[in-house]
Amino acid sequence: MKKWNGKNVLWMLLYLVLYMVGTVITCVLGSVHPIMFVCYQITAGILLSGVVITAFDRIKAPGAAACLALGIVLVFIIINDVSVWHIVPLIVIGIVAEIIRLVAKYNWTGDVISTIIMTFSTFGFYGQIWLNRDFTYSESIEEMPAGYADTLMKCSPAWALPVVLIIGIMVSVLISSLTAKIFKLEK
Repeated sequence: MKKWNGKNVLWMLLYLVLYMVGTVITCVLGSVHPIMFVCYQITAGILLSGVVITAFDRIKAPGAAACLALGIVLVFIIINDVSVWHIVPLIVIGIVAEIIRLVAKYNWTGDVISTIIMTFSTFGFYGQIWLNRDFTYSESIEEMPAGYADTLMKCSPAWALPVVLIIGIMVSVLISSLTAKIFKLEK
């Protein structure tokens, strides 16, 4: 078992930075076009799954998911965008991922499920498209170019949420498996 030690702490710092950068890139891509914002979970699956599954493979002990979740909390603090919609889901996601890994005894299946969960780290941010539409619309009008908010509402019908989530989950599993093959991770 690969537990916490000095070397793994340094590796976790690298994974944390990569996870934070991947999350920021996912957020920035969401501002490029409303369809990218709607497909946020798919982009997160692509950009974050490989980093997370590799971190979980290296650290087979409590704390890896919490470190990643706290890193995103730090990102929200740095960009001065701390809100209940951002922080509460992050805390829940980090705790749930930690519990699943512990219950699964840090095996491959638990790590993949927890990886999927960790790709939802900013769901509180983009989930508002469907769960808090009025707020999303008003924020988009304030912060985005003309027409973005109307296009976003047209691109995000209610049926799109489960479709995006299912595709995002499938992408995360695929990326985790590809990462395992490429980097010869323990399965």
